Amino acid sequence: MTLERKFCTLGDGVTVTDGTVIEGYASLFGKTDQGGDRVAVGAYGVSLKALKAAGRSVKMLWQHDPAQPIGVWDEVREDAKGLWVKGRLLPDVARAQEAAALLSAGAIDGLSIGYRTKRAQKDDKGGRLLSELELWEVSLVTFPMLPDARVAAKGESPEPPALRELAAVFEQATMALRQP
Repeated sequence: MTLERKFCTLGDGVTVTDGTVIEGYASLFGKTDQGGDRVAVGAYGVSLKALKAAGRSVKMLWQHDPAQPIGVWDEVREDAKGLWVKGRLLPDVARAQEAAALLSAGAIDGLSIGYRTKRAQKDDKGGRLLSELELWEVSLVTFPMLPDARVAAKGESPEPPALRELAAVFEQATMALRQP
């Protein structure tokens, strides 16, 4: 099993407070991403319980780089909608300061999960229904896999659809270049 990543953006109701506190959904149940995968309700439950029992936590990284932790997720939980996270960027970390500035300016607005698939079923459209995932990290990213949800500073509206479409085209091109 290898570590996989799913790019998703924070959806409606997501806030960035004081430039450091981030809360919202890192994954939305039942939404098909650009890779054709959907996450089933309850897919993170076993992993979250195991992390808690071991006294460990989900990591907050910059662009999935394990050498660049930028904050901590203080709360990570499932509800009926998806995987909800609340955390804070660490102001004494240089990359976290940069991330806060980029979030405030709207230059980045995505979240991506890093996980290992434990159970999944293929669907008739070539994608998968992911029913059990071992969650490792949630990263702030530039290009999310699920383009219809966005991070917004408190009171701001999401980006226009044209910009989301451009991000989706870029992500598809990146994925095509990686294929043999």
